[in-house]
Amino acid sequence: MTELLQRAIAKLQTLPESEQDAIASMILAEIEDERRWDEAFSRSPDVLAKLAASAMAEYHAGKTQELDPETL
Repeated sequence: MTELLQRAIAKLQTLPESEQDAIASMILAEIEDERRWDEAFSRSPDVLAKLAASAMAEYHAGKTQELDPETL
């Protein structure tokens, strides 16, 4: 276990049980979400490569426009 994680857990142990459970649930959900993303990406590297190539082709053909966060 890393030192940073040890410090985080030490601080968590000082919280009320309900807060500890809420944070533990968030951490477990994040770990599961990462696992699902990793699994999805590992099954589809060809699809992702094709999407990236298509996006770059559109960019080089001048078919894209710069994203303006103010207009979202």
